[in-house]
Order: sequence, then C-alpha cells, then structure tokens
Amino acid sequence: MTTIVANQEILVRLQKVIADCGVTSRRKAEGLILDGRVTVNGRTITELGTKVNPHTDLIQVDERTIELAAVDKMYLVMNKPRAYMTTLSDPEGRPTVMDLIYGVKQRIFPVGRLDYLSEGLLILTNDGDLANMIMHPKYEVEKVYEVKVFGHVNEGILARIRRGVMTEDGLMKPSSVRVIEQLPNKTWLEFRLNEGKNREIRKICDAVDLTVDKLRRVAIEGLNIQSLPVGQYMFTTRKELLKALGLNEHGEKVQERRFISAKKTLNVTKVAKIVAKTARPADDKKFQAFRKENYYETVRSIKETELRTAEEVATKEAEAVAQDTAVRFARTMRKAPKHRTRYGNKG
Repeated sequence: MTTIVANQEILVRLQKVIADCGVTSRRKAEGLILDGRVTVNGRTITELGTKVNPHTDLIQVDERTIELAAVDKMYLVMNKPRAYMTTLSDPEGRPTVMDLIYGVKQRIFPVGRLDYLSEGLLILTNDGDLANMIMHPKYEVEKVYEVKVFGHVNEGILARIRRGVMTEDGLMKPSSVRVIEQLPNKTWLEFRLNEGKNREIRKICDAVDLTVDKLRRVAIEGLNIQSLPVGQYMFTTRKELLKALGLNEHGEKVQERRFISAKKTLNVTKVAKIVAKTARPADDKKFQAFRKENYYETVRSIKETELRTAEEVATKEAEAVAQDTAVRFARTMRKAPKHRTRYGNKG
C-alpha cells in the first residue's frame, strides 16, 4: 500500500505525488529526491520513504511548486524516428521527441527510453501511475522489438540468447527471440521483453557479438504503431491504453492482449544454405566497426574511401581521354596533305 491514514490526513509517498503531478515517472522521481532536487515545506528531502500530504504540503521540484489538482492528464502515442533523443531536452543540442509535438500545454514526459538511433512506439504522458505500470518489471508488460543485425544469425547464436547472457547489470534474457527476415548480409530478429532494462537488447547483442544496425519497438502488449507514420503521434486516453495493455486500474492483468505479428518465423537452417555464399556469420568481429560507438567514424571512413576511389577513377578516365586525344592529333598530323602551288607540285 502506498497510502496510510494518520491524524485524519492521507499521506502518500513523495515519489508517487511527483509522478501523479506529471513531473516525471515514479522511477525518475526517486532520482530527483536522491539528488536533493525536491523540497517539502522548504526542507530538502533525500529519503525515498518520505510520505507527504499532497493537498496541504508545499512540494517543489527544482524550486517549482507542483500541485496535484492542477494537472489534466494527457496521453500520446508516437512513432519515434531515428536521430531523436527520448528526453525533454538535450545538453548537446540534438533534437528530442518534444520537438515533434505541437499544441500541448501540459508538461508530459516519455515513458521509458528509446536510444537516439532507435525508433518506434513511444508513449508520452503526465500520468506517473500509468508510466510506472508500463515500466516496472512486476507488471510484466511485454514489449516487442524488431532488430536488424549484420550477418547471418545461426541456431547457435539464437540458443545463446535464449539461455540468457550475463552482463554488468546481471542476467539478461528475452522472453523470446526469433528470425523474421533474412537479407543478403543482414538478419531481422524479433525480441520480446518483459522487464525492459536500460538498453537491454543492445547489451544482449553485444554479449553474443552481434552488431545492431536498426532497432525499432513495434508494440507494447496489444498497443502497436502499424498504422502510424514515422514521426507522427496520436492522442489517446488512459482507458484506451489500459485496454490495449490488458490491465485494470490497479495494474492487474485482466485480459490477454499480446501483439500478434504477421511475420512468420524463418527456418534458420534452411536459410543458412541459401545465404552461405553472401552472408558472414553475425558474430563476425568485422561487423563491430559498425557499432554505435564506431558507427560515424566507420561511415566517414567508407565515404572518404569511396570519394578517393571516385577521384582516382575520374583522374584515370581524364588521363585516358587526354592520351587518346593526343594519339588522334598525332595521327592527323602524319596524314596531312602536301602543299601545292597554282602550277602543280613544288620542286
């Protein structure tokens, strides 16, 4: 229980009040408290167990007063494009998902994160309670991702992922993973996660030496973005979101609402015979040059190499044309007619 009755007052955990006021999610509200950015009646609070009365206590976050009654709940579903930060602002000046939203006066925040280079389904709201239901592992809300990796993924790699991998953040294991499309030298995988730890898929892929080319979230339980164009968003309601997630008002699972993909599972063994001549194994170390930390340098190097090659080809072509022109001119000079006078040949 998050509330108790004392002296006829209803006391609520401070992080829940911050989330309910639409400042941020409950998890991030805990970080604000620990960082000393929250005050109650003028006193800085750094203890997570603190309870307050949201109707009588003066609560401030970064010296800004928050009021529970003044918040109108807002719910947006976005198809996030690549190259946008999933934050309210970015110190490096990169575009954020907030730059895509117009006409919304309420302070809203993204529920969970998609990396700068990731794309897909993103919920934005000022409903901290709902955000907590979606993100907290105890509610077991399933997130579905489609991930394109370099090379050909074989059964051995899939088996390692399904067993789970040990990372610096502990054991990471998807609820399922399968191959849904094979390209000449890349593979599309579908991951399903229930916990949704920070950068979980990328850490799993790193652990088994896979290099991610693209990552997009296509669904959260039954909520999907199949009909929503990239960079666009739509308004919805708490009721509709809970229905799509299969949850009741308390976060309890009341209905199965799993996303059913139209993409079939490929037989990896059969696919291997087809792409064996064109695709390297997905765990080939050479693909690591295209990882996020090396991506821009690698792309720049490739472009510079292509530019040098194009310049060399152009130079050789120009030299060949010049040489051909010189040869033609020389031949013309050798075949030039002798000079004649009016009365016949000279001499």
